[in-house]
Amino acid sequence: MQNQPKVNPWFKYSNLAFQMIGVIVSTALGGKYLDKWLNTSFPVFTLVLVLFGVFAALYLVLKDLLKK
Repeated sequence: MQNQPKVNPWFKYSNLAFQMIGVIVSTALGGKYLDKWLNTSFPVFTLVLVLFGVFAALYLVLKDLLKK
């Protein structure tokens, strides 16, 4: 059995923050693109996809934090 190196907690949590930012920004840009492409009067896709991105980011973070 090999010893696994310890991960710096600062690096671990900053990585989670960047992961959350990446998911939320990518869903926001995707929603903005869909709204522009479909020429909607209200940014419904942006709103829906940003909310989905927030919940997806929270799910990913909680999954990583609760992992043994």
